[in-house]
Amino acid sequence: MMQNAASIFAIPKIPDIREGDDLARIIGDCLEDQDIPLADGDILCIAHKIFSKAEGNTYWLKDVEASAEAAQLGEELNKDPRKVEIILNQSVRIVRKFKRPDQNQGTLICEHKLGFISANAAVDESNAEEADSVITLPDDPDKSANHLRLALEARFGVSLGVVMTDTFGRPWRLGQVNVAIGLSQVPAKVSEIGNTDAWGRPLSVTEPAFADEIAAASGLVIRKAAKTPVVIFRGLEWTPDQHASASDILRTPEKDMFR
Repeated sequence: MMQNAASIFAIPKIPDIREGDDLARIIGDCLEDQDIPLADGDILCIAHKIFSKAEGNTYWLKDVEASAEAAQLGEELNKDPRKVEIILNQSVRIVRKFKRPDQNQGTLICEHKLGFISANAAVDESNAEEADSVITLPDDPDKSANHLRLALEARFGVSLGVVMTDTFGRPWRLGQVNVAIGLSQVPAKVSEIGNTDAWGRPLSVTEPAFADEIAAASGLVIRKAAKTPVVIFRGLEWTPDQHASASDILRTPEKDMFR
């Protein structure tokens, strides 16, 4: 079957988000104000920071007291020890720490409490409005994505999927890409095992990371300075998975080839 043409477009004019804001109402109002109807099968790909802001996952450094461990790491890496303290609080372990000569600040590669391996446990200052504040990941990205999906489906009478994203670096390639950190209905992977390739050879290990492919593609139309955190994918062929979770795409310790 030939794949129908798919389209990707950002929703403009999303306002700045504050703690306590109703994201479903705000996104729904923006869609209606700009006459952008949702359709069955649309997937909304959304940057995590608007979830984090709405849910109160913003921390002011003036309110943080650094531990002895955070102070030592801060001195070693030339990082604010208060930010390091937040990083440690968000992590279950430090995978690696380093500061290269060309870096002003070093980096902590951490395993986040949610299982993701990322720089500084995804603690970030970008798109934080207030000076000396940082934003962390939502406490339960899958739950947040599911809550938003249900509210938008009820308002617009359509069946949707939601992918929540963050921007991660990659250990063996330069640059960053968006990855899926929260899912609702959208499968993390699509198994091709048992199918055949174009020459009829059986596929035995092929499992495209469907949610990550969507997340990465959203970066083509999201710009950090443009305030376009919500992207709609339309025309993709996909099967809803009510049990979908971003944890489905994490490599378990027994399958970690580098641990």
